[in-house]
Amino acid sequence: MDNKKLLLVDGMALLFRAFFATSVRKQFMINSKGTPTNAVQGFLRHFLSALESSQPSHVAVCWDMGSQTFRNEIFQDYKSNREAPPVELLPQFDLVKEVTSAFSVPNVGLSGYEADDCIGTICEQMKKDIQITVLTGDRDLLQILDDQVHVWILQKGIGNYTKYSRTVFTEKFQLDPKQLVDVKALMGDPSDGYPGVKGIGEKTATKLIQEHGDIESLLENLSTLTPSQRNKIEQDQEMMHLSRELAQIHREVPVTIDLEEAYWSGVPQTAHEMVQEHELNTVRRQLQQLEKELLEDPFAERELSR
Repeated sequence: MDNKKLLLVDGMALLFRAFFATSVRKQFMINSKGTPTNAVQGFLRHFLSALESSQPSHVAVCWDMGSQTFRNEIFQDYKSNREAPPVELLPQFDLVKEVTSAFSVPNVGLSGYEADDCIGTICEQMKKDIQITVLTGDRDLLQILDDQVHVWILQKGIGNYTKYSRTVFTEKFQLDPKQLVDVKALMGDPSDGYPGVKGIGEKTATKLIQEHGDIESLLENLSTLTPSQRNKIEQDQEMMHLSRELAQIHREVPVTIDLEEAYWSGVPQTAHEMVQEHELNTVRRQLQQLEKELLEDPFAERELSR
């Protein structure tokens, strides 16, 4: 694999986290054009920190492309519990993609699918040829962990992650990553608006899949469950199957990335110009600090500017 490493970024996860980290104090960082930039600046701070931590040879950012996906077609209430984005965030959706392009990083997304599906598809396509790190705040992506696919879950602050390999996940949860889908089938996901089996929470769902392996085996052995568990599953069996379908990351989305376009050789001049144009002062200071570190350590294995 020639030490090639791909960093795949869940763009919307970073953008939303960055927005709400500052919007609670009404710190929207509005530039002279009247455009709020707090989410974009926070996104870039996370992005640059991840670049420094992961030292990738290739980078791409995946995005949700609209609020409606194929999951809404099979379950109308999917994510219907989520509020509309705040008005201060709306102009930053397009701006963050422009900024990403200015960093010479491909934007990837397809209407009808979530960023998770695009990430899962790219990992499936490329994991035999390149080591992949996925940066996200969404634990659903843990299901795609593989020998060559690691997932970093954002934690509070910049540059703080819980880092999962397939081995780490298995040791921590006593599950194979793909079994997470069966756990979600039972417990549901309140944040995404699907219930799973009413009355079965994460602890019980995890225990049942640890013991039975998957939903099919569980259904074949309902007689071994407690009467309460058996009744709940029998009553909500249809929703259980639907919840599993909603939880499953689709890995055959018609998207791909060109490794030549995704090659990362450092921050281009166009990025500096974009940061200057939109008065992204926090990011400018971070770039200056990174370049200062490079000057102090000229043998560092990174090229932050070209």
